[in-house]
Amino acid sequence: MSVQKEYFGKLQDGREVSLYTIRTNRLTAKVSDLGALLVSLTTPDRDGVMKDIVLGYDDVPHYMDNPPCFGAVVGPNANRIAGASFVIDGEEYHLPVNERGNNLHSDKLFYKRFFNTELGENSVTFTLGLPDGDAGFPGNRIFTITYTLTEEELRIEYRGKSDKNTVINLTNHSYFNLAGEDSGDIADQILQMNCSYTTTVREDLIPTGELAPVKGTPFDFTSPKPIGRDIDADDAQMRFGGGYDHNFVIDGYTGDGSLRKAAEVCDPGSGRVMEVLTDLPGIQFYTANGMVVEGGKGGRTYGSRSAYALETQFFPDNVHHANFPQAIYGPGKEYESVTVFRFPACR
Repeated sequence: MSVQKEYFGKLQDGREVSLYTIRTNRLTAKVSDLGALLVSLTTPDRDGVMKDIVLGYDDVPHYMDNPPCFGAVVGPNANRIAGASFVIDGEEYHLPVNERGNNLHSDKLFYKRFFNTELGENSVTFTLGLPDGDAGFPGNRIFTITYTLTEEELRIEYRGKSDKNTVINLTNHSYFNLAGEDSGDIADQILQMNCSYTTTVREDLIPTGELAPVKGTPFDFTSPKPIGRDIDADDAQMRFGGGYDHNFVIDGYTGDGSLRKAAEVCDPGSGRVMEVLTDLPGIQFYTANGMVVEGGKGGRTYGSRSAYALETQFFPDNVHHANFPQAIYGPGKEYESVTVFRFPACR
């Protein structure tokens, strides 16, 4: 096992951006101190052929733009906050409005920031400090994200602390295609989710507060099925997202920090399998509906539904729904979370 550092590019202010390669006998991950990005993740198929399975770019300027958030750690808050505002301890806070009157992904704050770096034997830890009021969120905050690679898994550990009560809800927004990032449509890949409910949304994808059972709906992945089977179903919730762009409620969440298997994906063509484990209550399943991105890796164009994101998280807009698990942290209560992308033997 080893971690190697290489030059990746420069920011406009002249700071050099680095790429860190973590390599084991079976897996290789590349991460960057720009945005704590996951730039590539290479895994073998059933014949031992290695392919990068995450969409992305080849250079820093593209990652500084990056409308889809390829590989990004999203924070301080992942997903949506209704009205781009919230109240904590009697004080109202206003965020940038960047999607239909709401705030999405904290205005994509994290992936445009430069993180400090510490290397381990098979890990990289990124640290970012944010002052009180940055992007509208209260508190002087410190965040750390640690990527650790083993022969079978990529483990992401998140930590956050603040001197004021604030929203902390971090995720990784990588787009996966187990056939390879250059392989196009993901309709035939098989997904199973240990999720019996979703959080019902309005037309603007803000939760209503209702938890809806998936049984008998296009959202039922409790048994394995192809991602594309019901993606164009005549269903109001599906129409709102143009496909899957919904938070699924992970069965058995207790809040005690224990890891639970939330999802498993298999690509029949390559035999690659990915399991997603987390200690969080929700997972946003997004199928890149309508996406058209030019200038991807190797100059490729990434089209609609050519990948999917499985974003572990607290439920969207939980700050406005008392019945949702809350992502409020501050003095005496630090944010800690773990998500694991596991790659067992191919089928």
